[in-house]
Amino acid sequence: MATILTEREAQALCNRALRHITADSAQVDVLSRVGANTRFAVNEVSSGGDVTDVVVTLSAQVGRQSASVTLNQRDDRALAEAGRKLEALVQLAPEDPELMSLLEPQTYVSVDAFFERSAELSAVARAEAVGTIIGQAREAGLIAAGFLAHDTTARAVANSAGLFAYHRSTVASLSTTVRTADGTGSGWAGTTHNDWDRIATPAALAARAIQKAEGSAAAMPVEPGKFTVVLEPTAVASLVTRMPAALDARAADEGRSPFARAGGGTTVGEQIADSRVTLRSDPSHPDILEQPFTDEGLALSPTVWVERGILRNLGYDRYWAAQRGRAPLPVGGGLVMEGGSASVDELVSSVERGLLVTRFWYIRPVNPRTLTYTGLTRDGTFLIENGRVTRAVKNLRFNESVLGMLSRVEALGTVERAIASESGGLGPAVVVPPLVIRDFTFTAVSDAV
Repeated sequence: MATILTEREAQALCNRALRHITADSAQVDVLSRVGANTRFAVNEVSSGGDVTDVVVTLSAQVGRQSASVTLNQRDDRALAEAGRKLEALVQLAPEDPELMSLLEPQTYVSVDAFFERSAELSAVARAEAVGTIIGQAREAGLIAAGFLAHDTTARAVANSAGLFAYHRSTVASLSTTVRTADGTGSGWAGTTHNDWDRIATPAALAARAIQKAEGSAAAMPVEPGKFTVVLEPTAVASLVTRMPAALDARAADEGRSPFARAGGGTTVGEQIADSRVTLRSDPSHPDILEQPFTDEGLALSPTVWVERGILRNLGYDRYWAAQRGRAPLPVGGGLVMEGGSASVDELVSSVERGLLVTRFWYIRPVNPRTLTYTGLTRDGTFLIENGRVTRAVKNLRFNESVLGMLSRVEALGTVERAIASESGGLGPAVVVPPLVIRDFTFTAVSDAV
């Protein structure tokens, strides 16, 4: 059985690679990965695959010039050849006025993100999980498709200034789309975690997707406009995960950000969302378990970005932090949004008239200055009347600001680790609650199921 590099093996490889770089400022990045997946469609397993790889990246800095060479060979002959190519490339590279010196050794928070059950998930175990979903869909007279993936990775970073960082992790995801035989109804359910034993069971996923597929058949249109919506966790995650990329202090200082104040400065310290909204990153959170360092080895630590609706921090890369005379504050380490104690059903019961949204897809930016996005609902959109789901509605196109959405929160449910990727596969680590949002804007009806 293929395995990832241990910390000792990764450090030894880094040290060997560093010896083949002649520049005084040298860095090596090693990514060791063992991954596997099983796909299914039309109630049958359609494909499966396994990937094993070790990728080594050698980097060098000479003055203000820098270059990198990447290879997936580990013998000294290949590393020596990569070192020679690197030496030539760095001489050709243009000068970078913002290039920073190598990092000194760092102290990292402890993150135990490796789980044997996830790492050892065999093709037989994957087939059994997928078979449960297929069996339940077939028994209901429905058609299931989906994707099960799991990755085991080890990342190491070392440089000539004495820094060394190592992190190993596992992660798994399982999602399914179930459709009615006539193609008019579609339901989706998905789950993800570092620990296979902590994800939702295949039987529970199948039951949820089947219920949505049967309930969404023969959907009728509703007039687009502003609705109170109950967004399930995956729908929330797919929008809230747009926030971290916008938390850039330089963009705000230069007036290019939703967090730039008119006339200069930033909105740090100001109310930007509902007072119940708190967003933070924490690589050691038990439902996040992310790598505790950046690609260059800079330590990540728990950071509050939005606290009770107030913007508390923006991210500073090393260059901009130096320009502003402050410590770097990298953005990373997953995303956690605090929630409440209500279930999705309890949130639905609080809505007089609105829509229940399972998830979004085809999400695209409209205006980065307001964090506005457009996209479509998918795989289960339902009308809520007097606190009850009464019927399925056709999918709708939305046009909404993430910040505006977070300013119109009516209620928050219980948090969970959610799938944020549109594909339903492996994606960023995010923990969010379902939300009730008032005046969520829909602009058009879609006939797509």
